[in-house]
Amino acid sequence: MKIGFIGLGAMGRPMAASLQRAGHALHAYDLRPVEGFSMKSSAAEAAQGCELLFTSLPGPDEVEAVAAQIKSPLVWFDLSTNSPTRIRKLHQEMKVKGIELLDAPVSGGPKGAQSGKLAIWVGGAIGVFEKFKPVLEKIGDQPYYVGPIGAGTVAKLAHNAASFTIQAALAEIFTLGVKAGVEPLALFRALRQGATGRKRTFDRLPEHFLPGVYDPPAFTVRLAQKDMKLALELAGHENVPMKIGRIALDELDEAVKRGWSERDCRVAMTLQEERAAVSVRVPRERLENLPD
Repeated sequence: MKIGFIGLGAMGRPMAASLQRAGHALHAYDLRPVEGFSMKSSAAEAAQGCELLFTSLPGPDEVEAVAAQIKSPLVWFDLSTNSPTRIRKLHQEMKVKGIELLDAPVSGGPKGAQSGKLAIWVGGAIGVFEKFKPVLEKIGDQPYYVGPIGAGTVAKLAHNAASFTIQAALAEIFTLGVKAGVEPLALFRALRQGATGRKRTFDRLPEHFLPGVYDPPAFTVRLAQKDMKLALELAGHENVPMKIGRIALDELDEAVKRGWSERDCRVAMTLQEERAAVSVRVPRERLENLPD
Protein backbone atom coordinates (compact mmCIF):
# COMPACT_ATOMS: atom_id res chain seq x y z
CA MET A 1 0.00 0.00 0.00
CA LYS A 2 1.17 3.52 -0.74
CA ILE A 3 1.18 5.38 2.58
CA GLY A 4 2.02 8.97 3.49
CA PHE A 5 3.72 9.53 6.84
CA ILE A 6 4.24 13.03 8.22
CA GLY A 7 6.32 13.58 11.34
CA LEU A 8 9.46 11.49 11.84
CA GLY A 9 10.37 12.39 15.42
CA ALA A 10 11.05 10.13 18.39
CA MET A 11 7.70 8.35 17.93
CA GLY A 12 7.02 8.85 14.25
CA ARG A 13 10.30 7.56 12.89
CA PRO A 14 10.14 4.04 14.39
CA MET A 15 6.43 3.74 13.57
CA ALA A 16 7.10 4.71 9.96
CA ALA A 17 10.00 2.25 9.86
CA SER A 18 7.67 -0.54 11.02
CA LEU A 19 5.32 0.18 8.12
CA GLN A 20 8.22 0.22 5.70
CA ARG A 21 9.53 -3.13 7.00
CA ALA A 22 6.06 -4.57 6.46
CA GLY A 23 6.43 -3.84 2.76
CA HIS A 24 4.43 -0.62 2.41
CA ALA A 25 5.70 2.13 0.11
CA LEU A 26 6.14 5.20 2.29
CA HIS A 27 6.08 8.82 1.19
CA ALA A 28 7.56 10.62 4.19
CA TYR A 29 7.81 14.24 5.23
CA ASP A 30 9.47 15.97 8.16
CA LEU A 31 10.83 19.46 8.71
CA ARG A 32 14.30 17.87 8.80
CA PRO A 33 15.74 15.33 6.37
CA VAL A 34 15.63 11.79 7.79
CA GLU A 35 17.72 8.96 6.38
CA GLY A 36 16.14 5.67 5.38
CA PHE A 37 12.94 7.06 3.90
CA SER A 38 11.69 8.39 0.58
CA MET A 39 11.47 12.01 1.72
CA LYS A 40 9.10 14.43 0.03
CA SER A 41 9.39 18.21 -0.08
CA SER A 42 6.09 18.97 1.64
CA ALA A 43 3.19 17.42 3.55
CA ALA A 44 1.02 17.82 0.45
CA GLU A 45 3.51 15.89 -1.67
CA ALA A 46 3.79 13.14 0.94
CA ALA A 47 0.02 12.65 0.92
CA GLN A 48 -0.46 12.94 -2.84
CA GLY A 49 -1.57 9.71 -4.49
CA CYS A 50 -1.69 7.81 -1.18
CA GLU A 51 -4.62 5.74 0.02
CA LEU A 52 -3.63 6.18 3.64
CA LEU A 53 -1.98 8.96 5.65
CA PHE A 54 -0.45 8.92 9.12
CA THR A 55 0.64 11.97 11.10
CA SER A 56 2.73 11.94 14.26
CA LEU A 57 3.09 15.56 15.31
CA PRO A 58 3.69 17.60 18.50
CA GLY A 59 0.13 18.89 18.90
CA PRO A 60 -3.10 20.37 17.49
CA ASP A 61 -1.49 23.40 15.81
CA GLU A 62 0.89 21.25 13.78
CA VAL A 63 -1.91 18.84 12.80
CA GLU A 64 -4.10 21.71 11.57
CA ALA A 65 -1.18 23.16 9.61
CA VAL A 66 -0.83 19.83 7.80
CA ALA A 67 -4.59 19.60 7.24
CA ALA A 68 -4.53 22.87 5.31
CA GLN A 69 -2.13 21.27 2.81
CA ILE A 70 -3.95 17.97 2.24
CA LYS A 71 -6.21 17.97 -0.82
CA SER A 72 -6.45 14.39 -2.06
CA PRO A 73 -9.26 12.07 -0.87
CA LEU A 74 -7.78 9.50 1.49
CA VAL A 75 -8.03 7.98 4.96
CA TRP A 76 -6.03 9.81 7.63
CA PHE A 77 -5.05 8.43 11.03
CA ASP A 78 -3.68 11.13 13.33
CA LEU A 79 -1.34 9.42 15.80
CA SER A 80 -0.66 12.69 17.64
CA THR A 81 -1.99 13.61 21.08
CA ASN A 82 -4.59 16.18 20.11
CA SER A 83 -7.56 18.11 21.49
CA PRO A 84 -10.92 16.30 21.29
CA THR A 85 -12.70 19.54 20.38
CA ARG A 86 -10.24 20.42 17.65
CA ILE A 87 -10.02 16.92 16.18
CA ARG A 88 -13.83 16.75 15.94
CA LYS A 89 -13.95 20.12 14.19
CA LEU A 90 -11.15 19.07 11.85
CA HIS A 91 -12.97 15.82 11.11
CA GLN A 92 -15.94 17.79 9.78
CA GLU A 93 -13.70 20.06 7.72
CA MET A 94 -11.89 17.09 6.19
CA LYS A 95 -15.14 15.39 5.19
CA VAL A 96 -15.80 18.28 2.81
CA LYS A 97 -12.53 17.38 1.05
CA GLY A 98 -13.42 13.69 0.91
CA ILE A 99 -10.89 12.85 3.63
CA GLU A 100 -11.87 10.40 6.38
CA LEU A 101 -10.01 11.49 9.53
CA LEU A 102 -9.67 9.25 12.58
CA ASP A 103 -7.89 10.15 15.79
CA ALA A 104 -5.48 7.38 16.80
CA PRO A 105 -3.14 8.54 19.58
CA VAL A 106 -0.61 5.99 20.77
CA SER A 107 0.85 5.01 24.13
CA GLY A 108 4.06 3.13 24.81
CA GLY A 109 6.80 5.70 24.33
CA PRO A 110 9.76 5.55 21.92
CA LYS A 111 10.73 2.06 23.12
CA GLY A 112 7.23 0.82 22.38
CA ALA A 113 7.32 2.47 18.97
CA GLN A 114 10.58 0.64 18.23
CA SER A 115 9.39 -2.75 19.48
CA GLY A 116 5.82 -2.48 18.20
CA LYS A 117 4.39 -2.77 21.72
CA LEU A 118 2.02 0.17 21.45
CA ALA A 119 -1.57 0.89 22.36
CA ILE A 120 -3.36 2.72 19.54
CA TRP A 121 -6.67 4.27 20.67
CA VAL A 122 -8.89 4.98 17.68
CA GLY A 123 -11.88 7.27 17.34
CA GLY A 124 -13.90 7.59 14.15
CA ALA A 125 -15.76 5.39 11.68
CA ILE A 126 -15.62 1.79 12.89
CA GLY A 127 -15.76 0.42 9.34
CA VAL A 128 -12.65 2.39 8.40
CA PHE A 129 -10.91 1.19 11.54
CA GLU A 130 -11.71 -2.45 10.73
CA LYS A 131 -10.53 -2.07 7.14
CA PHE A 132 -7.15 -0.66 8.12
CA LYS A 133 -6.64 -2.53 11.39
CA PRO A 134 -4.09 -4.89 9.77
CA VAL A 135 -2.01 -1.82 8.86
CA LEU A 136 -2.33 -0.41 12.38
CA GLU A 137 -1.12 -3.76 13.74
CA LYS A 138 2.16 -3.22 11.89
CA ILE A 139 2.67 -0.12 14.07
CA GLY A 140 1.42 -1.39 17.42
CA ASP A 141 0.24 -4.69 18.87
CA GLN A 142 -2.88 -3.25 20.50
CA PRO A 143 -5.03 -1.15 18.16
CA TYR A 144 -8.37 -0.62 19.91
CA TYR A 145 -11.54 1.04 18.67
CA VAL A 146 -12.74 3.36 21.46
CA GLY A 147 -15.71 5.07 19.81
CA PRO A 148 -16.71 7.98 17.55
CA ILE A 149 -14.29 10.69 16.44
CA GLY A 150 -12.47 12.18 19.43
CA ALA A 151 -12.94 9.13 21.65
CA GLY A 152 -9.39 7.94 21.12
CA THR A 153 -8.05 11.34 22.12
CA VAL A 154 -10.23 11.43 25.25
CA ALA A 155 -8.86 8.01 26.23
CA LYS A 156 -5.28 9.20 25.67
CA LEU A 157 -5.74 12.34 27.75
CA ALA A 158 -7.46 10.39 30.53
CA HIS A 159 -4.60 7.87 30.51
CA ASN A 160 -1.92 10.53 30.68
CA ALA A 161 -3.75 12.47 33.38
CA ALA A 162 -3.84 9.24 35.42
CA SER A 163 -0.15 8.67 34.75
CA PHE A 164 0.98 12.12 35.86
CA THR A 165 -1.36 12.20 38.88
CA ILE A 166 -0.06 8.82 40.07
CA GLN A 167 3.48 10.04 39.40
CA ALA A 168 2.91 13.03 41.69
CA ALA A 169 1.36 10.82 44.38
CA LEU A 170 4.28 8.38 44.25
CA ALA A 171 6.71 11.25 44.70
CA GLU A 172 4.91 12.08 47.96
CA ILE A 173 4.88 8.45 49.08
CA PHE A 174 8.57 7.83 48.46
CA THR A 175 9.75 11.07 50.03
CA LEU A 176 7.63 10.21 53.08
CA GLY A 177 9.00 6.67 53.37
CA VAL A 178 12.64 7.60 52.81
CA LYS A 179 12.58 10.63 55.12
CA ALA A 180 10.97 8.43 57.79
CA GLY A 181 14.01 6.16 57.64
CA VAL A 182 13.45 3.45 55.02
CA GLU A 183 16.13 2.85 52.38
CA PRO A 184 14.69 3.67 48.89
CA LEU A 185 15.14 0.25 47.29
CA ALA A 186 13.82 -1.51 50.38
CA LEU A 187 10.77 0.77 50.27
CA PHE A 188 10.24 0.07 46.57
CA ARG A 189 10.41 -3.68 47.13
CA ALA A 190 8.06 -3.49 50.12
CA LEU A 191 5.46 -1.47 48.22
CA ARG A 192 5.62 -3.85 45.25
CA GLN A 193 4.62 -6.70 47.61
CA GLY A 194 1.48 -4.97 48.89
CA ALA A 195 -2.09 -5.34 47.61
CA THR A 196 -1.74 -2.28 45.36
CA GLY A 197 1.79 -3.10 44.26
CA ARG A 198 0.92 -6.61 43.12
CA LYS A 199 -1.68 -5.43 40.59
CA ARG A 200 -1.46 -3.14 37.59
CA THR A 201 -2.85 0.34 38.13
CA PHE A 202 -6.32 -0.23 36.69
CA ASP A 203 -6.81 -3.94 37.46
CA ARG A 204 -8.79 -3.40 40.66
CA LEU A 205 -11.38 -1.05 39.19
CA PRO A 206 -13.69 -3.89 38.01
CA GLU A 207 -13.90 -5.21 41.57
CA HIS A 208 -15.74 -2.24 43.10
CA PHE A 209 -15.77 1.12 41.30
CA LEU A 210 -16.86 0.18 37.78
CA PRO A 211 -19.76 -2.08 38.87
CA GLY A 212 -20.56 0.23 41.82
CA VAL A 213 -20.31 -2.56 44.40
CA TYR A 214 -19.16 -1.42 47.85
CA ASP A 215 -20.83 -4.01 50.08
CA PRO A 216 -19.53 -6.21 51.55
CA PRO A 217 -16.28 -4.28 51.96
CA ALA A 218 -12.85 -5.60 51.12
CA PHE A 219 -11.36 -2.73 53.16
CA THR A 220 -13.62 -0.30 55.00
CA VAL A 221 -13.71 3.47 54.81
CA ARG A 222 -13.11 3.53 58.57
CA LEU A 223 -9.85 1.61 58.28
CA ALA A 224 -8.71 3.58 55.23
CA GLN A 225 -9.36 6.87 57.06
CA LYS A 226 -7.41 5.62 60.07
CA ASP A 227 -4.43 4.64 57.91
CA MET A 228 -4.41 7.93 55.99
CA LYS A 229 -4.53 9.88 59.25
CA LEU A 230 -1.54 7.94 60.56
CA ALA A 231 0.35 8.50 57.30
CA LEU A 232 -0.31 12.24 57.40
CA GLU A 233 0.68 12.39 61.07
CA LEU A 234 3.97 10.77 60.08
CA ALA A 235 4.33 13.28 57.21
CA GLY A 236 3.79 16.15 59.64
CA HIS A 237 6.36 14.74 62.04
CA GLU A 238 8.90 14.37 59.20
CA ASN A 239 8.00 17.73 57.64
CA VAL A 240 7.02 16.11 54.31
CA PRO A 241 4.33 17.99 52.32
CA MET A 242 1.48 15.68 51.26
CA LYS A 243 -0.90 17.74 49.10
CA ILE A 244 -2.32 14.74 47.28
CA GLY A 245 -2.44 12.69 50.46
CA ARG A 246 -4.46 15.47 52.10
CA ILE A 247 -6.98 15.36 49.25
CA ALA A 248 -7.31 11.59 49.70
CA LEU A 249 -7.96 11.99 53.44
CA ASP A 250 -10.52 14.73 52.78
CA GLU A 251 -12.45 12.31 50.55
CA LEU A 252 -12.40 9.63 53.23
CA ASP A 253 -13.48 12.15 55.88
CA GLU A 254 -16.47 13.09 53.73
CA ALA A 255 -17.33 9.43 53.22
CA VAL A 256 -17.42 8.96 57.00
CA LYS A 257 -19.70 12.01 57.33
CA ARG A 258 -22.04 10.36 54.81
CA GLY A 259 -22.32 7.33 57.08
CA TRP A 260 -20.22 5.07 54.87
CA SER A 261 -17.67 4.00 57.52
CA GLU A 262 -18.33 0.29 57.12
CA ARG A 263 -18.62 0.29 53.32
CA ASP A 264 -15.71 -0.46 51.02
CA CYS A 265 -13.25 2.43 50.87
CA ARG A 266 -13.72 2.75 47.09
CA VAL A 267 -17.17 4.21 47.79
CA ALA A 268 -15.36 7.52 48.39
CA MET A 269 -14.70 7.61 44.65
CA THR A 270 -18.41 8.27 44.09
CA LEU A 271 -17.94 11.74 45.58
CA GLN A 272 -16.11 12.73 42.40
CA GLU A 273 -18.95 11.29 40.33
CA GLU A 274 -21.30 13.61 42.20
CA ARG A 275 -19.11 16.65 41.58
CA ALA A 276 -18.71 15.80 37.90
CA ALA A 277 -22.42 14.95 37.50
CA VAL A 278 -21.65 11.67 35.74
CA SER A 279 -22.02 7.98 36.56
CA VAL A 280 -19.10 5.66 35.79
CA ARG A 281 -20.94 2.33 35.78
CA VAL A 282 -20.47 -0.92 33.92
CA PRO A 283 -22.81 -3.94 34.37
CA ARG A 284 -20.97 -6.76 36.10
CA GLU A 285 -21.56 -9.21 33.25
CA ARG A 286 -19.60 -6.93 30.89
CA LEU A 287 -16.67 -7.00 33.29
CA GLU A 288 -16.32 -10.78 33.21
CA ASN A 289 -13.41 -12.28 31.27
CA LEU A 290 -11.84 -8.95 30.41
CA PRO A 291 -8.73 -9.34 28.24
CA ASP A 292 -5.36 -8.55 29.78
